[in-house]
Amino acid sequence: MNIGQIAKMAQQMQAQMAQAQEELKETTLEATAGGGVKVVITGAQEIRSIEIDPSAVDPDEVEMLQDLVLSAVNEAIGRSKELERERMGSIAGGMGMPGMPGLPGFG
Repeated sequence: MNIGQIAKMAQQMQAQMAQAQEELKETTLEATAGGGVKVVITGAQEIRSIEIDPSAVDPDEVEMLQDLVLSAVNEAIGRSKELERERMGSIAGGMGMPGMPGLPGFG
């Protein structure tokens, strides 16, 4: 493989990564906790909404509600990061570059 081919592959990969990042911004995922808290997040880890079912609100158990919100947010972030790894990893793998440690979304 010559330097020209490598440069062309790098440009293609960069364009595909930019497109994947834009798609991740628009892709939404949901996570719930305790049946009463739902978090909607994008593939770019931007929280779009947090919904709390009124039945989950008990003034005597605010700490439990806080724990449910925290749990749902962390689950949503985990799902979002996994989606990002899958999307970005498929680009690197498709370019014949398995695993790129040190770069976001790779390895």
